[in-house]
Amino acid sequence: MYRIGQSTDIHRFCEGRFITLGGVRIDAEFGLEAHSDGDALCHAIAESILGALALKDLGTHFPDTSDENKGRSSLEILGEVVKMMKDKGYEIQNIDSLILIEQPKMAPHIDQMSENIQRVLDTDIQNISIKATRGEKIGFVGRGEGVVAQCVTLLRRRNENE
Repeated sequence: MYRIGQSTDIHRFCEGRFITLGGVRIDAEFGLEAHSDGDALCHAIAESILGALALKDLGTHFPDTSDENKGRSSLEILGEVVKMMKDKGYEIQNIDSLILIEQPKMAPHIDQMSENIQRVLDTDIQNISIKATRGEKIGFVGRGEGVVAQCVTLLRRRNENE
């Protein structure tokens, strides 16, 4: 049995913070406004897994009103979602994700993001696709006001006889 989930996560840029995407801290003159570390890519992946499992949204499980989640690593949050997925008897078939950001450039960081996410998802690196594109000066992404991450996830039941 297969299940599909999709999600979009958005964070605005702000002063005095940092950018973390796919578990990679990226140097920039600005950061991501968030309760956790603001890793929009990990959030989109985690929520797409939750969606595939019909387990509601990320905020239901990791509310931004909880002190426990303040400054929390989104790779850690993703790891907890992976545990939920495994407990339900599923594994990653593949993920296809996209980061929309005007700057900084993502290309130098994509391989490390893939490795970080592959490790947490406990899947083959070939099952992970991370792409990035610019906003071409259109909309809030193009004006450099924030980042959007999107993900589609395909899960497969580990044992069809379950």
